[in-house]
Amino acid sequence: MGRVHAENAVRTRSVELVRVVDADEPVARELGEDLGVEWSTAFDDLLGDADLDAVVVATPTALHVQMIEAAATAGKHVFCEKPVAFDLESSVRGVQAARAAGIKLQVGFHRRYDPDWRAATGRIQRGELGRVYLFRTSLRDKRPPSLDYLRGSGGLFVDSMIHDLDTARWMVGEIDEVCAIGAALSGPAFAETGDVDNAIVTLRFADGALGVIDNSRVAGYGYECSTEVVGSEATVRIGHHRRVHNEWLTPGSAAVDWVADFSERYVQAYQLELEDFAAAVRDDRACGVTGEDALSAFVLAQACDRSFREQRPVRLRREQTETGVAYGLGEAA
Repeated sequence: MGRVHAENAVRTRSVELVRVVDADEPVARELGEDLGVEWSTAFDDLLGDADLDAVVVATPTALHVQMIEAAATAGKHVFCEKPVAFDLESSVRGVQAARAAGIKLQVGFHRRYDPDWRAATGRIQRGELGRVYLFRTSLRDKRPPSLDYLRGSGGLFVDSMIHDLDTARWMVGEIDEVCAIGAALSGPAFAETGDVDNAIVTLRFADGALGVIDNSRVAGYGYECSTEVVGSEATVRIGHHRRVHNEWLTPGSAAVDWVADFSERYVQAYQLELEDFAAAVRDDRACGVTGEDALSAFVLAQACDRSFREQRPVRLRREQTETGVAYGLGEAA
C-alpha cells in the first residue's frame, strides 16, 4: 500500500511527493529511484523536514499510533491506513493526539471514494431509495495472504470486515447489534493463528433495517467486493469487477474476465482519497474519513469478533460527542 500511495502522489497534481521511507533500505532505494524522489530508512527524516506538510503512514498496524503521535508532535498532517491500532485504547490515543495537535487525520477507508459507491450513497442519502430495508455486502479475496501476515493482521474482522462495517454505517446509518459466525475451512493456517477464513455477520441498524456481511479469504475465482441495498422505492446493486467489457461465448459456455485483487478494483478510489486528503490539508477542512469514523468501525469489528468467540449477538452502545458518534460494546443481546 505504501507503493500504491507513493505512485498516486506522483500522479496527483495537488500533491508533491517529497520523500519515501521504508525500514528495508533496498525497498526504499528502489522506490525512490523509480519515482525520482529522495528516499530514507528513517521516519524522522520526514518529521524533521520543515517544508513537508503531511505524511502517509502505510506501515504494519502495530506502528501506526506511535507514528501518528510523532507526526502530531511535529505538526504534520497524517493519512493512515486502517486500522489505527489493534486495541481500542491505542486507537483512541492516536486519534486524540491528532486532535490535540490540531492536525488532520484521515484513515484509509477507500470504498468511500470509489465512484460507484459514492454515487449510490449520494442517491440513498437524497431519499431516492426510500426507507432502507436490507443492506448486503460481500468481500472476498482470491487467495489468502501469507501466514506471517495473518499472524500480525488482527484477524479477519479487524483486518478485512472493518471495511464493510464502515460502509454499512456510511450508506445506511448507525448499528445497534451484530451477530457473527465464522470458520477456518481452507486449511490449518487460519486455525493455528486463532483466525477464520470465512465469516458471516448480521446487523441490526438503529432505524430497524437489517444487514448481512459475508467475507472470504479463499474465494478462488478472484477478488469481489459487491453491495446491495434494498429500499421501499428502489434497490441499488454495486459490483463492477471487470477489466474489459468482453464476454466470450463458446459452445456450451460463456466467460468474462475478473480482477485479481483490490489494487485492480480500486485504482480510482485510492487516487481520489489521497486527493481529498490533500484538499483537506490545503483548505483547512475536515477529512472525508475521520479518526472518529475509524474508531467506530474498529469497535464494530471488535463486537463481531466477540460475537463469534462467545457465540452470541452483541449490542452496541452509542453516544453523540462533539467530534462524532462514539461506540462502545454493550451487554449480551
